[in-house]
Amino acid sequence: MSEILHVNDIYKNFGAVQALSGFSMSVNEGEIVGLMGDNGAGKSTILKILAGNYLASSGTVNFMGKDVVFNSPNDARKQGVEVVYQDLALCNHLTASKNIYLSREKKKFFFLMDHKHMNDTSQGILDQLNSSARPNDVVSGMSGGQRQAVAIARTRLSMPKIVLMDEPTAAVSVAQVPVILEYIKNLQKQKIAVLLISHRLPDVMKVCDRIVVMRLGEKVCDKSKDLCTPEEITGLITGAIKSA
Repeated sequence: MSEILHVNDIYKNFGAVQALSGFSMSVNEGEIVGLMGDNGAGKSTILKILAGNYLASSGTVNFMGKDVVFNSPNDARKQGVEVVYQDLALCNHLTASKNIYLSREKKKFFFLMDHKHMNDTSQGILDQLNSSARPNDVVSGMSGGQRQAVAIARTRLSMPKIVLMDEPTAAVSVAQVPVILEYIKNLQKQKIAVLLISHRLPDVMKVCDRIVVMRLGEKVCDKSKDLCTPEEITGLITGAIKSA
C-alpha cells in the first residue's frame, strides 16, 4: 500500500496550553487507522489540523507526496480530505439528497437545480453503503444509522483519498453499531483510507488495520491491530503502560 498521508513532528499550542508535542503518524491508501486516547490527548486537535480548521504551530503535513498547508476546510476538501464530525452537521429539515449536495448543488441551465441528477447520484452512493436511507427521506425522520450513512455519503461526492471520522458510533444505538462499521469497511473497499477517532475499543479492534494511541499530545503506540491486545491499548490510554 502506498502512503497517502504523513504528519511529522506536529506541535500545536493554544497560548500556554500545549495540545500536541511532536506528533507523527502516517496513513496508507485504503487503510483504516484507529486513533485512540483519553479526553485531552490531542485526537481532535490533529483531526482539525488535517481538516483545515487549525494550523499547526510547527511540523509538516505531507499529503499524496507533497507538503501541504490546509488553510481552511475547503482547502482540505479540494486536496481529497473529507470529515464526518461527531455531530454529523446535517440539516434535519432537508432530505438526504439535499444534505449530501449541500453547498455543492448540481445545476442545469446555469441556475436550475438538477434534482434528478442529485437524487440518482445520492441513491447510488447510499446503495454502495448498503444503507436503507433514500434520497427523498427527510433527515429528521431517520434512525441514527441512516443519518450516519447520509453524512458518510456526503464525503463521497469529491471522491476523497481519506475520510476523517470523529466518534461515528457514539450517538447510535447498540444495534446500529455494526451497520456503521460496515459503512466504514465499504469505504475501504473503494480504496479510501479512514482515520477513525473512537473511544470504543471493540469497534477499533473490529475494523481497524492499525492502532495509534495518544496521551498528553504525544504518540505512545503505533502498531498493527494484530500485534495489540485490548488490555495493552487500555493501559496505554490510561497511562498504566507508558509506551509500546
